[in-house]
Amino acid sequence: MAETKRAAIIGVVTISDRASIGLYEDQSGPAIMAYLARILISPFHIVRRIIPDGFESVRDALIELADAEHCDLILTTGGTGPAPRDLTPEATLAAAPRELPGFGELMRQESLKQVPTAILSRQIAAHRGACLVINLPGKPASIETCLNAVFPATPYCLDLIGAAYLETDAAILKSFRPKQ
Repeated sequence: MAETKRAAIIGVVTISDRASIGLYEDQSGPAIMAYLARILISPFHIVRRIIPDGFESVRDALIELADAEHCDLILTTGGTGPAPRDLTPEATLAAAPRELPGFGELMRQESLKQVPTAILSRQIAAHRGACLVINLPGKPASIETCLNAVFPATPYCLDLIGAAYLETDAAILKSFRPKQ
């Protein structure tokens, strides 16, 4: 009997003081969800959060999503710049201490092709057990640029850390897994 793969649980976290209190309509979280719906062909469901900027709010949300909601992947948007309340990378490392520096390096490299201010971005990726956390910028166009850059390696990374299986639509975005 073939083993049935479980649906992945994906956290989508918008980090914004204004969006968290309703002063600003979040466009970044919906952009992430639309991207996932377009490229993934394996089953998944979303756990959504909109939280204020700051170290504790982000750290606590990531821990709760990883430990209580059992997310396999968490995609954050916002809080990665140099402003005083942009503490998403620090909070991510507090919640998920094993950094994967290649993700941030590649996201910045690809973003620099679009805008010179990409050098100000501090997005990272790290994991907490079997949960991968990827910090994304706050602009929807930048989110797509960054996800297109790192998502080809993301499903295999999830395999390696023991998370749920993700499969992309190869006609849209081909993910890489070594030949068995």
